[in-house]
Amino acid sequence: QVQLVESGGGLVQPGGSLRLSCAASISIFSINAMGWYRQSPGKERELVAAFTSGSITNYADSAKGRFTISRDNTKNTVHLQMNSLKPEDTAIYYCYARTVLGGTAYDSWGQGTQVTVSS
Repeated sequence: QVQLVESGGGLVQPGGSLRLSCAASISIFSINAMGWYRQSPGKERELVAAFTSGSITNYADSAKGRFTISRDNTKNTVHLQMNSLKPEDTAIYYCYARTVLGGTAYDSWGQGTQVTVSS
């Protein structure tokens, strides 16, 4: 299983920015999909942004135009730059990674980092 260590959450005012980072314990080239989900109270966990099938990016509609996912292959790290944050972006953000071995998919999750958007 992949160990994922997240950083970068916190409190920010509406319209502000935050950058989340997620470092993987294995080479990022061994990971089939990696990205970020979020979960707010009373809601299901939802995809925010992710790399799939290599360098293909996938964004939630709510994230398009405001969030950017990027990767640093030398550090096995994925970043999520979040701009123009809104109160509805408040949630716990979880890093996610999927590896596939012998046709079996293995999903790993980080511990989560709190993002609060409030004035």
